[in-house]
Amino acid sequence: MLENQKIRPAQVIGPLGEPLTLDSLPPASTTRWVVRRKAEVVAAVAGGLLSVDEACQRYTLSLEEFTSWQRAVDRSGMPGLRVTRIKHYRDQYERQQRY
Repeated sequence: MLENQKIRPAQVIGPLGEPLTLDSLPPASTTRWVVRRKAEVVAAVAGGLLSVDEACQRYTLSLEEFTSWQRAVDRSGMPGLRVTRIKHYRDQYERQQRY
């Protein structure tokens, strides 16, 4: 039975270097998603604190929305999560891919 249970870390390192636990993640009722909160959820999933399905269910996110956050962090770091700069970072990434 134990081999079927996933072992989760008690904490992971957040995007700003601080420890993140399930209790320190943004509340499930979050409606205003600032860059830091998005990055914390992405870091929690990357570190194994939450699964993708759990994060999407907890925060009522679509899989597409969450994966867009992951892609933005992978490509441009936290600044890539800024809604006002999405086009800028997308264009920058596409230019890099061409050369």
